[in-house]
Amino acid sequence: MRMTGAKDAVSVLFIEDDEVIGQHVEAGLRSNGYTVTRTRTGGSGLAEAARLPIDVVLLDLGLPDVDGIDVARQLRDEHPDVLILILTARSEEIDVIVGLDAGADDYLVKPFSLTVLLARLRAHLRRRPAGPPGPSEPVRIGDLTVDITARRCRLADREVELRPKEFELLAVLVKHPGQAVSRETLMARVWDENWFGPTKTLDVTMSSLRRRLHAAAASSAAPLALPELTTLRGHGYRLEPPATQGEETGDISR
Repeated sequence: MRMTGAKDAVSVLFIEDDEVIGQHVEAGLRSNGYTVTRTRTGGSGLAEAARLPIDVVLLDLGLPDVDGIDVARQLRDEHPDVLILILTARSEEIDVIVGLDAGADDYLVKPFSLTVLLARLRAHLRRRPAGPPGPSEPVRIGDLTVDITARRCRLADREVELRPKEFELLAVLVKHPGQAVSRETLMARVWDENWFGPTKTLDVTMSSLRRRLHAAAASSAAPLALPELTTLRGHGYRLEPPATQGEETGDISR
């Protein structure tokens, strides 16, 4: 993703086959300074994402050629830093969970207000840095090393590929090892203090993060000291340093 920070520099790929919604949203985005490329099928949307520098994807799920969930997964795999917002008539909780687990950053149910869509875009884009962050030392807990500046996660000598929100969630927790971090704090720091979406987003992202870390640990030939991500019901989460961690490991940013 191009970290511009300027609203009129944000490039939006809008994948929507409904002409009424498409024209209304596209006009609203353009009038607010966004650059918009609109396609009507999943295949053409993926082709445009490969061809153009894209910051944001607005994605309908009910596309004529392919299910939007499959498009979301491919977009996330091929463009890990792109912001993906799903716009759909599918309103069941399981649909929201599947969409977020497929890699979407947000989920907006039709019919929706253009004002709310624009507010959510602003909220997400505020979380994107306008320029390169200042350097910081990696944090090491047990065999887990998180380099926030480089946005890299390693488990022993293995690189662990994380989605953007998974990495940001882990980055918050590793700064507070052994401490309870509330849901409200995590939502504010990883998403936005004015987040409009369901907090189930946090649980889905946490579940996916756990799976990726445990899969990386399971693939290692030697036992690894992996921190645990503990759920604190009614409050939030805590990153537990592994019991085998010695005094020589810990937060090496201190």
